[in-house]
Amino acid sequence: MHMLIMQDKFCTTEGPSETTYLPSQGRGKAAYTPPSPDPTCGITLGAFVGINIGTDVTNLPPASDVVALLKARQITHVRLFNADAHMLKALANTSIEVIIGVTNEEVLGIGESPSTAAAWVNRNVAAYMPGTNITAIAVGSEVLTAIPNAAPVLVPAMNYLHKALVASRLNNQVKVSTPQSMDVIAKAFPPSTATFNSSWNSTIFQILQFLRNTNSYYMLNAYPYYEYVHSDGIFPIEYALFQPLSAVKQIVDPNTLFHYVSMFDALVDATYNSIEALNFSDIPVVVTETGWPWAGGSNEPDATKENAETFNNNLIRRVSNDTGPPSQPKIPINTFIYEMFNEDKRPGPISERSWGVFSTNGSDVYTLGLGSSDSISDNSSTAFCVAKPGADENKLQDGINWACGQGRANCSAIQSGQPCYFPDTIQNHASYAYNDYYQRMHSLGGTCDFDGTATMTTQDPSSRTCKFTGSSNSGGGVFPPAAFGPIGATSQSSTIRSSVIAYTLEN
Repeated sequence: MHMLIMQDKFCTTEGPSETTYLPSQGRGKAAYTPPSPDPTCGITLGAFVGINIGTDVTNLPPASDVVALLKARQITHVRLFNADAHMLKALANTSIEVIIGVTNEEVLGIGESPSTAAAWVNRNVAAYMPGTNITAIAVGSEVLTAIPNAAPVLVPAMNYLHKALVASRLNNQVKVSTPQSMDVIAKAFPPSTATFNSSWNSTIFQILQFLRNTNSYYMLNAYPYYEYVHSDGIFPIEYALFQPLSAVKQIVDPNTLFHYVSMFDALVDATYNSIEALNFSDIPVVVTETGWPWAGGSNEPDATKENAETFNNNLIRRVSNDTGPPSQPKIPINTFIYEMFNEDKRPGPISERSWGVFSTNGSDVYTLGLGSSDSISDNSSTAFCVAKPGADENKLQDGINWACGQGRANCSAIQSGQPCYFPDTIQNHASYAYNDYYQRMHSLGGTCDFDGTATMTTQDPSSRTCKFTGSSNSGGGVFPPAAFGPIGATSQSSTIRSSVIAYTLEN
């Protein structure tokens, strides 16, 4: 899955060394704020789709394998919910842009102590840069609604972290913000009249002041799935899934006459209008979480693979248009899909554990297409030898062993950490091994049979990073299968794949 759409860019500015103060800090703490920047700064250029990586996962792959999957799918932006040392080390020298998280449990301590904030930055940011491309710190997760008792120290925490970044000369590279849910907005529709819940006005005003003064951005967690479910049928599901609406179902803001073709756009616009209602502008909104669950309980009928596939594919197409919502058409909507793997350890309904787009072996939970027609083609003049869908896995294993051994195929690309390792399935590895053998040997009589587990195809199985060699359809193998192919189980029956597994565990 190729998730990079375009590059993003935010303006930066150096802050002063002196300390100034913000009003209503709640506990009288000193709060650092650099001077107000050029009002033309802070505008996002281009757009990308990134992904969240949660860790409440049984059998979570090693960090090196997670990063290999990110690279294989050309995902260039990730958000971590904490500052996991293994992931930060594995992400070094990849150029992948990383948002790291201050957990909700850490917010109170950091918001009460500048030295705690400085230690956090030194330990979790400065220690990994510049090798690891950390671009932002997300302070807590939906703090105002999840742990409202921490609200008085949220902005001080952001200020202390920023001041620590300034001291480390990292404030130009690393922004500070805090993700908030749609629940901080009193009424999201119509977007033109949306405002923040008045009970949070003081804290949100300070957050926005901080974001403007540091050229940072507003982090929004926006879930059309929940908005649709809670709307009790007011909005059609097509609106939540980015699907076309009939003439009688058009969603129009009565005040601006803006047509909203998706609930996603309306939620982002409601946020922009809420920000404007507090007299702030030029603060880009980045959607740090959105997605759709692919499974749910009997009372969650809309949590299906079909809907999840539809939502995320349409989301990617929407973001790739490189435009903003109706009220801010020139500010594209950078977005992070929730999430990479199913967090099966999470409590609550089934849907809570069913947001992942990848299985832990690297295969897709459902198909995500990003216009990669350049990597998957249907050219009748080119032929590939691949494993038959549904073939017996024991026979496939024998085929891999024979092709990578006696058959002299080059199987290095399907080793852990290499371009064709993911998806980590026998079917995928067999296809690569079979094809490599066939392309090398078919002119000498090699066939595409492998005890009945292989087949020829004109559909290129390559991905953007894993390339399968193709050959002319004419003049295929003419010798019988027994001439070049596994005879059956041998004493090497599990050697090739076992070495792959061992490599994975050790790294």
